[in-house]
Amino acid sequence: MKNRISFISLSCLSPFLLFFALLANAGVTPPQAAIATAHPLATEAGQEILRAGGNAFDAAVAVTAVLGVVEPYGSGLGGGGFWLLHREADNFQVMVDGREKAPMAAYRDMYLDDKGDVISGASINGPLAAGIPGVPAAMAHIARKYGRLPLAKNLAPAIRLARGGFAVDEQYRRYAEMRLKTLQRFPATAKIFLYNNAVPPLGYLLKQEDLANTLESIVRSGKAGFYQGALANRLVDAVKKAGGIWSLDDLKNYNIVEREPVRTEYRGMQLISAAPPSSGGIALASMVQMLKQYDLEKLSTADRAHLIIEVMRRAYRDRAEYLGDSDFVDVPVARLTSTAYARELVKGIRMDEATPSTGLKPVGRPSGAGSDTTHFSILDKEGNRVAATVSVNYLFGSCFVVPGTGFLLNDEMDDFSAKPGVANAYGLIGAEANAIEPGKRPLSSMSPTFLEDNRGIAIIGTPGGSRIISMVLLAALQYAAGADAQSVVQLPRFHHQYMPDIVMFENDAFSEKTEQELALRGHVLKKQMSPYGGGFGHYGNMQAIVWDKHKNKVTAASDMRGIGAAVVFKQ
Repeated sequence: MKNRISFISLSCLSPFLLFFALLANAGVTPPQAAIATAHPLATEAGQEILRAGGNAFDAAVAVTAVLGVVEPYGSGLGGGGFWLLHREADNFQVMVDGREKAPMAAYRDMYLDDKGDVISGASINGPLAAGIPGVPAAMAHIARKYGRLPLAKNLAPAIRLARGGFAVDEQYRRYAEMRLKTLQRFPATAKIFLYNNAVPPLGYLLKQEDLANTLESIVRSGKAGFYQGALANRLVDAVKKAGGIWSLDDLKNYNIVEREPVRTEYRGMQLISAAPPSSGGIALASMVQMLKQYDLEKLSTADRAHLIIEVMRRAYRDRAEYLGDSDFVDVPVARLTSTAYARELVKGIRMDEATPSTGLKPVGRPSGAGSDTTHFSILDKEGNRVAATVSVNYLFGSCFVVPGTGFLLNDEMDDFSAKPGVANAYGLIGAEANAIEPGKRPLSSMSPTFLEDNRGIAIIGTPGGSRIISMVLLAALQYAAGADAQSVVQLPRFHHQYMPDIVMFENDAFSEKTEQELALRGHVLKKQMSPYGGGFGHYGNMQAIVWDKHKNKVTAASDMRGIGAAVVFKQ
């Protein structure tokens, strides 16, 4: 892959001119529909729903459900996520917050031992690690409020695949191998996701009858079919028996929240992204506000990379201190996303020398990384669009399945700050703003994003744990430079998250000369290695759609780093 960290000429429209440029495109519909997801079967399901008369929101429900069937390592009914919606008829945009919530019996130090140290694995493995899921409620909410088709129609592809089975691929086998010992700990889990208590062979038909029955319960009764009644009783009984702390009230009182997305402007491009409890929108806004203080076009390749790294460093540092569930803590959104604050932050940036993270106000010392979750992007023939990032957190979530339900519970409690200044599974640290509280939603990096400018629109997002935000930033800059969907998802990636003070990068992100120049400035560079052995690796699994209104052309791309599929078609 060629080094693509260079940006072609950008038009610098004022917000006033941008408004009229976007207004001129209002009412124009795309020549084709498009879907990009992390699995071909999910893409097929979305296409099936659009061709059956559904809109992008119906397709989003179908894709969410199918990904939970065929990607149990990344998402499912036992997880949560954010769905960013755009309704073209009235230019309405909203973030549907289906993030998990802490059980009401949760408390600040629940994962600490008598000495105040974090208990290894307690917030990752087993039902004590699980927050109250949001995916079932989100699917029912989106279908009822924004879709056209009945929930039964939208969930039919997932039910069909769960009951009929899907062929296990190499990606599934790799991920199952990585979590094999924990999957083996729970008999109900091993019975479904393993074969003879081992990783299933390639092509093994994985059938999930219990999951099909659970989906049918949601079809019959909507949200109540999951959060109340016989299924809810079964969930709570089994979770408590295995050491968890769920209650029937936790399930009954789970609520979807509709939130105003975070919006910011960068050189004629509007960036619309996820609001807290996601850190994505605020961190992205902070980074582009800092980058606006410079002219990227006039910088050398090494200078651009250095500057972007320094901007990432500062935004991730603020993420650690200030961000959390805005229903519980006062998140200073206006300040963190303001031009004035960005100007203050960049005063400390030197172009000839890296800023040691220890030189910034300290928050803590993390380590580690991760790369799970899933994302999809949808555009329908009317111009409605969805960017959604959904997760069970770590691979296969908590690895715990309640017998008879067929789905894995998440381990999103690990996204809280179990102890301020101590890293979670993704190496991210947090302060009191993200401390555990009953009913609180943990901070997330999931960043489903829309980009809008005079040229058109882009729908982007990716899994990748702590690296999601930096991937979306690089993709946004690439789109602003005129790229199509393929160029956006193929772009080589690099990442800095404040702590550890390391620049993680893909093998082809920098030329040898750029690597040398960055090292001379004091950056500690760490090439991404394959988690499966065999040399250098990649990370992320971006799904992107670009509608170029000037060319009257839609492009869609699924990341070559994954096994997904993208289609552009007449709806």
